[in-house]
This record gives sequence, C-alpha cells and structure tokens, in this order.
Amino acid sequence: MSLRINDTAPDFKADTTEGPISFHDWIGDGYAVLFSHPKDFTPVCTTELGYMAGLKADFAQRNAKMIGISVDPVENHHKWKADIEQLSGNKVDYPMIGDPTLAVAKLYDMLPAGAGDSSEGRTPADNATVRSVFVIGPDKKVKLTLTYPMSTGRNFDEILRALDSIQLTAKYQVATPVQWKQGDDVIVTAAVSDEDAIKRFGSFERVLPYLRKTKQPTTH
Repeated sequence: MSLRINDTAPDFKADTTEGPISFHDWIGDGYAVLFSHPKDFTPVCTTELGYMAGLKADFAQRNAKMIGISVDPVENHHKWKADIEQLSGNKVDYPMIGDPTLAVAKLYDMLPAGAGDSSEGRTPADNATVRSVFVIGPDKKVKLTLTYPMSTGRNFDEILRALDSIQLTAKYQVATPVQWKQGDDVIVTAAVSDEDAIKRFGSFERVLPYLRKTKQPTTH
C-alpha cells in the first residue's frame, strides 16, 4: 500500500519508550509528526533525534506531538537515548516506537512486504528506506510526507514551516507561495471570488490573472 496525501494514516498498536500506545488514540485531537530511522546507534539519525528533542516546545505550540520510530526493540532505544542527549544536550522525552517485527515500517510502506518479520541481523543499508517523515492531522489524514537518503540529515525547521502552512491553509482559503514563512503574504485560492476575497481579507493584489496575493490572515 502506497501512502499519499489525504490518505488515512494507518492505525497501529506498539511499544514505545513511553509505554504502549494505540497510534490514533495517542494523536488525539492535534497534529502528529512521525519520523523514522533505519537503525539505532547510527550517526545521522543520532543528530536528528537530538535536534527534534530541542524542537519539542515549538511543535507543542502548534498543537503537534512528535514520535520517532526505529527498526529496533524499545530496550535498544533506551540505551541510544543517552548518546543522543550527550551529543545534542537535549533530553529525548518524546516516545520512540520499537518496531522489531518491521510491522509499522511495512504498514507505512517504508519496507516491502517481503522484508521479513524481524529486525535481527538487518543492517542500516537493509532498512535504508525507513527515512520518512509523516505529518498527520487531527482527522488522522496524512498532510505531508518526506523521504531522505541515509547520508542526508533532515531539515526539521522545514517541517515546522510546512506545519505552519498546513494549519493556516486548513483554516482559511489561502495557499502559501514558495519560501513562505510566518507573516509573509499568501495566495488567495481560486475557489474565492474577488468579492469574497475583499470580504474575507480586506484587500488583495492581482499579480497575474490567476494569482492574487493578500496579507496573511491572523490565526487567532
């Protein structure tokens, strides 16, 4: 099964470093960022998990939880957390899913069905495709996916920026242009007439026949 934007994120039960969870129940009425790793004690992933730990408050401000997953047992994750904190200075106090049977990795199409049912003996290269980020909304739909190669560390500041856009555009009939960040002008969607755009946003600028820009609506 290939997961696409607006598909329902598959539900699952799993053990984590914070105890057992049922994924949809754990998400609750907010957003979730699920990010995956091919193996514990790998260098690039160690830097990523530490950086994410430092962003926990930023995600919380956006009503978003973070959860990691690595194709290894939970007991290994607990040992790995010490290295992550030593490297980054950030305590890993978000859950990390143990996936020793590869069930979640296969459920999210990060490994093929024929990958087997055990993480034992698998190298990081065997799990190279377990390098994805999924942003999931309160409706349990996939809002964004990104997959990186093992050699390229992910930019989690970009996930925050994208989450800002996802939440803004879910509330107002606008879209965000290239390189958009909080406070920048936004695009009025085609579904909004000129008259309605003035009522909603006060004014707009027609840049091209099909492109109208306006000030970012307040999110409060």
